Amino acid sequence: MGVTLEMPTLSTQQQNQSLLVPVGVSNRHVHLSEADLAALFGDDYQLQPLKELSQPGEFACREVVSLVGPKGVIEGVRIVGPCRRESQVEISLTASYRLGVKPPVRISGQLAGTPGIALLGPKGMLALPKGVIIAARHIHMPEETARELRLQHGSMVKVRVEGLRALIMEQVAVRVRRDFRLELHVDTDEANGALLRNGDQVQLLL
Repeated sequence: MGVTLEMPTLSTQQQNQSLLVPVGVSNRHVHLSEADLAALFGDDYQLQPLKELSQPGEFACREVVSLVGPKGVIEGVRIVGPCRRESQVEISLTASYRLGVKPPVRISGQLAGTPGIALLGPKGMLALPKGVIIAARHIHMPEETARELRLQHGSMVKVRVEGLRALIMEQVAVRVRRDFRLELHVDTDEANGALLRNGDQVQLLL
């Protein structure tokens, strides 16, 4: 007679808590390297935090730049700190039409083969050779929650959106880190299409 091994399961309370994911709507923004920050704002310039963002250590800055594309310009695009190893510009598909660029949908930091764009700051203009992306929708997830749900960094999941424009989002990337706060990040195009706002909740489908 064989032995059946049962995998541990979450309690009903744990499932209810872990399956509801708050939403963060991400507007267009720029991450800068230290060298590119200096080119746009001057040598030894330090970013000035405006407000903390939902993920630990990240903050919206007082500083803004203009995006200059082949077909148009978008002014007042906020910088998100702290500085990164490589500069990155995150825009929506709608914004890409206005600028005249064709960015791919990518996870943050995956910049190989992406188009560049010009950035205009108070102290100069910078031509980025690459770095423009449409951010892939993703869930920031703390390690403990990922273990409970048997997910890992890079897993793909689905989420259900309720309401007048109910839908299921597929190919949602899971990004795991010990200090992450649980949150689904979508851009403004996706949020508008599903009538989602900051703080709304969606259901993670396991």
